[in-house]
Parts: sequence; C-alpha cells; structure tokens
Amino acid sequence: MEEIGKTLILVGALILLSGVTIWLLSKIPGVGHLPGDIVIQTGNGSCLFPIVTSLLLSIVLTIVLNLIIRLFNK
Repeated sequence: MEEIGKTLILVGALILLSGVTIWLLSKIPGVGHLPGDIVIQTGNGSCLFPIVTSLLLSIVLTIVLNLIIRLFNK
C-alpha cells in the first residue's frame, strides 16, 4: 500500500506541475500563437492546433525532467 500511495502522490505532483506550467505559459504573450501553429477560422468560430508550441513545450519538459531524474539518481 505504501508504494501505491507514493505513486499517487508523484502522479498528482506531475499533474499539478503540468497545470501550473500551462497556466504560466498562457500568461506569456505569443505562446500558443507561434509561427507554425495552425489556425482555422470560419465565420462562426476558430480552431487552433498549437503544433510548434507543443513541440517546444515537449523539448523543454524533456530537458527539465531529465535533469530532475539525474539529480535524484545520484
């Protein structure tokens, strides 16, 4: 049971970290509207596919998580 509890705490912390990151990134002007992001606009609405923003976020999170893992493995 102890391992399940630790796993749930870790998953919860990762979800919280992801939410805070997305919230903070939404406050930065231009993020989500980078060149390469696909925007489809019609008369009634619009749809945004943030491909470049997703790639950039993925690269940054990969680097950060790798650094964290290396720190904890020492």
